Amino acid sequence: MSIVTVQLGQCGNQIGHEVFSALCSDIHGTHGLCSKKENESYRDSCKERFFSEEESGVPAARAVLVDMEPKVISQTLSRAARSGLWKYNSHSHFCQKQGSGNNWANGHCVHGPRHKEAIMELVQKEAEKCERLGGFFTIMSMAGGTGSGLGAFVTQCLRDAFPTSFLLNHVVWPYGTGEVIVQNYNSVLTLSHLYHSSDALLVHENDVIHKICARLMNIKQISFRDVNRVIAHQLGSVFQPAHTAGGGSGYSRNPLGDLLEPLVPHPEFRLLGLRNIPQMAESSLAFSTFSWPGLLKHLRQILIAKAHMEEGIDWQVRPPQPGSSIPSTNKPLHFNTSIANLVILRGKDVHSVDLGSFQDPSLYTSWLNPQDAFNAWKTPRAFNKYEKSAALVSNSQFLLKPLDSIVGKAWNMFASKAYLHQYTKFGIQEEDFLDCFTTLEQVISSYTNL
Repeated sequence: MSIVTVQLGQCGNQIGHEVFSALCSDIHGTHGLCSKKENESYRDSCKERFFSEEESGVPAARAVLVDMEPKVISQTLSRAARSGLWKYNSHSHFCQKQGSGNNWANGHCVHGPRHKEAIMELVQKEAEKCERLGGFFTIMSMAGGTGSGLGAFVTQCLRDAFPTSFLLNHVVWPYGTGEVIVQNYNSVLTLSHLYHSSDALLVHENDVIHKICARLMNIKQISFRDVNRVIAHQLGSVFQPAHTAGGGSGYSRNPLGDLLEPLVPHPEFRLLGLRNIPQMAESSLAFSTFSWPGLLKHLRQILIAKAHMEEGIDWQVRPPQPGSSIPSTNKPLHFNTSIANLVILRGKDVHSVDLGSFQDPSLYTSWLNPQDAFNAWKTPRAFNKYEKSAALVSNSQFLLKPLDSIVGKAWNMFASKAYLHQYTKFGIQEEDFLDCFTTLEQVISSYTNL
């Protein structure tokens, strides 16, 4: 089944380009770790998901590019074409000349309705090219105006136009110190609207990825492109083909469905975090060896201690003892309770790996059977230069602290009516803000009480 990607705003278009580049360089990589037959089936499956075959022989990304200013889209189109490995369709982008001025209301209330028909026509055309449409993957930032405001509007349009298709939003969480003065307003408006229309929100925090670039990748002067490449690698590690538990010998047919159905068992809980191991500079790979028990021991501790990466994990955090009927308020302080987890293993000796430690009932909320709460996908095909690698997609309390923080900052600004006039002039009223706060306070409360 194929996935149509919708890249929204500057951030969405830049990350989208890096994602397709990572997928492409991976399928062209020469991995000697699996059979030729396995490699061909992996390559075919990836192409069906993300690329359509063109007469020129160069695969075209199944993507629609949307921005309210032309610069980033024209750079993105030409960089893809120059790679020679893949390209974007020449007619699958929409841009204007004026931008959204980092204002969510401008993107959502002005640009959205004005350009709805043109954008949705491009999406419809891309969807019609798929023999079997598996769903939509949107990429956007929460901080600015186009990605966030127009992104939330387009997501609702996708939900209305394709009510039975899976819809996953990839959302980039802004730096805590701030990129835009009104980023907390934009973020609260984006998250609350997406919560009503999307199947799930897969979140990357800029601060976390920045730390990975500095500490694990040893990059001295970190650019947005470095950050985007790490995000793209992590997304590729989830979306490249893998064998699901009951999927027989072939690769997963419905990647978005297989991802979302087990991970989002209840509509109140839609926030997914992503962790990868190992992550390191290419120059260090030659000197590193990894064992599955070692990787998985670290990955499990990353999960239960809410760590961001394999460096600086708090090894003191332990799950609550089974049988101790502690109310959720008294759980070990930093322990991360999960609703559902998916682990994806790629590389050598993958089928002999023991994942029992992730099925420990004490990791999960009591209202789901641990057998249903944990899933694993595996493939002997290595990913992107790593002989062995693991990804964890987790619906847990990973995002509780950043969500609480961003809502708190936005509320403090709202209480003093700071910058509200910039939103009301485009039609977002104080009641709209209050509705958004109510939605997110409910989400915070639900995750807190796991």
